[in-house]
Amino acid sequence: MISKIKEALICLRAGRVTFRYPLAPKPAPKRFRGRPTIDGSKCLGCGACAAVCPPRLILMHDQDGRRTVELNYSRCTYCARCQEICPVGAMTCTEDFELATSNRENLSVAVELETVPCRDCSAPFMTQRMLKKMIDEFRPPWMEKMLQTPEWFWLCPDCRLNSTGLNMERNIKNE
Repeated sequence: MISKIKEALICLRAGRVTFRYPLAPKPAPKRFRGRPTIDGSKCLGCGACAAVCPPRLILMHDQDGRRTVELNYSRCTYCARCQEICPVGAMTCTEDFELATSNRENLSVAVELETVPCRDCSAPFMTQRMLKKMIDEFRPPWMEKMLQTPEWFWLCPDCRLNSTGLNMERNIKNE
């Protein structure tokens, strides 16, 4: 009995040792990595974020001429790799860390983007935003005088290889 009284006195002397969290939440510290978000108006649908995500919570789906980028927060480790790799800054980490919910559907976010079909095989191979960025930023300086964008911009990688291979065969035969 005496040991219990001693223990109680030690605890009373220590004072408050916990935060009154639910009643008085403290703000997150500066540069805190919380819930990642995706800005649908900036996202290119390139898939870089999905490629570097350790728990594979970012998924990419192509269906019916649309690419869906889906984030599932239930497994997020808050590593911020998606934010670091995003070429246009569409992925950002907020200071929000309270993700408790009674509905599991509240833990996912999706962005849908229009895809571009390949000119030859009609398979979707990139989003319209990616194609626009490619045309605007990655066109070599010698193409700027051309009014028309080269045809290979609208070809999927497989069709580009096939058309390049055919052109090389033609050149070899002509020599």
